[in-house]
Amino acid sequence: MARRPLPRILSTGSAQIARSRELARTAADSATDVLHPLITITRGLRRLASAGRRRWAETPKDRRGPLLFLVASVVLVVALVPYGPLLAVISLMAAAAWHGRERKSPEPEGPDESQTQRLQSLYEALVPYFSAAEDPDPLYTHGGEWDKAFPAYDFDATGRITHLLVRYPAYFTDGEAESRARIEQLLHAKSGRGREYHFTWDEEGNELTVTVLAPLPTDIAAQRFVTAPGETVLGFTDPTQVQRTLPLGHGDGQRDVPPVVWRTGIRSTEPHLLVMGQPGSGTSTLLRSIALQALQYGDVVIVEGGGTGEYACLTGRDGVLAVECGLAGALASLEWAATETERRLIAVNHARQAGRPAPDDTKRPLWVLLDRPTAFTHLAAADGRKDPQSLLQVPLRHGRAANVTVVVADQFDSAEALSDPVRQHTRARVVLGPATAEQLEAVLGAPPHTTPVAQVPPGRGYARLGTGPVHRLQVPATPDPYDDATSEADRQAVLALLPERTTPADGETVPSDTVASEAVASEAVASEAVVAEAP
Repeated sequence: MARRPLPRILSTGSAQIARSRELARTAADSATDVLHPLITITRGLRRLASAGRRRWAETPKDRRGPLLFLVASVVLVVALVPYGPLLAVISLMAAAAWHGRERKSPEPEGPDESQTQRLQSLYEALVPYFSAAEDPDPLYTHGGEWDKAFPAYDFDATGRITHLLVRYPAYFTDGEAESRARIEQLLHAKSGRGREYHFTWDEEGNELTVTVLAPLPTDIAAQRFVTAPGETVLGFTDPTQVQRTLPLGHGDGQRDVPPVVWRTGIRSTEPHLLVMGQPGSGTSTLLRSIALQALQYGDVVIVEGGGTGEYACLTGRDGVLAVECGLAGALASLEWAATETERRLIAVNHARQAGRPAPDDTKRPLWVLLDRPTAFTHLAAADGRKDPQSLLQVPLRHGRAANVTVVVADQFDSAEALSDPVRQHTRARVVLGPATAEQLEAVLGAPPHTTPVAQVPPGRGYARLGTGPVHRLQVPATPDPYDDATSEADRQAVLALLPERTTPADGETVPSDTVASEAVASEAVASEAVVAEAP
């Protein structure tokens, strides 16, 4: 039996009721705006009347007669003065408007009781570290006053410290890393865990500034960055750490974000990069982001040891020389990269000896990206073949002069399997994901000035370029576009950055919208043909 449609009054009644409510609310707001002066004056008259009644009630009975006589005399004088009643009404309305205004409660000066207790407990916790028995006038004593030790402080809406200036005595050993680490750990624990704190030590003024850092933005998608050739954006950091910003597209608008820019090329002091992290920390995302930026001006060779197909979207693209996932292909590609590095060095050397500029075929940058190369170490040892990392010695040692850049990404559990050339020649370092202070210092060469947290989003970590400062880092979202878990917006953002597919030797153009199944079928047919022709 077919369903009968609802009566029109039932199907459209809710919409009419909602529209009527909206019109009524708009009319009420408009009336409130128009009648606001009248409402203010009425409120003021009511307050003045209440104050008059209260004054009359507080006046003793023996003084009420003279008070009435005084009021009557004032009214008579006002009535006899020219324009007196008009001026009296104007004065009354002005007084009513003044007393009828909406008054904001004054903000309390200084910390409240809970904030004072938090500062006092923090002060007591610092006493064992900032006090000495020989000090005649100690700044930190048990039961002392915290206001001299903490001259500046700020709290958030939840009552936790967001900014704190700590003064300490001059005899504190602030030049020792262990002493500073103990104080930072104590302040981190007492001020609230789960947040990142930045510590600024002023050894000359004997002051320590503690600042709670805001979370780095995680909604920055892959896009074309406004950079010069030889500049690669590793990610984004705090505005206080760098003196440069990049304009980024964010939805329909635009915003400026401070980047961490890694400079490569002949004049670079950090020509190669090492990325370390935990599984799922975003190391492959960073390599994809670097590859998309490198393809604007150079060629890329990708060697993936994980075998998960993270870089399948780059296969067959213009500028991508190889994407290898097997041991044989990795050895062949890295051997070619080493030979190409030697060829470039010889060509550049001959050109310089002849007084000519470097050849054009040596100026185009060559990028060698390796994701988990230690996975091939065990396979090579089992097959009795050469370790692929041994082929990186020439590109790492002479890559800067030959315009060859090497990027290696691996995990902490395989850090011991990295070769010595990789450790020695990768002066730019990145650590992604959760890591201990010991791991950060071992990879970066210096401890960060912030407290690492246990739970971080993917692509979040630290970066250090050479001997520079340690920066907080958030890698732009560059997921695998062929992954089903990738959102449609991120997938389209990555696909828009991919170069066109290369033209085969026979001249036929490969359509850009070829599905993955057709590509797999073509590779299978080609493999069968090679096997059939083999003797």
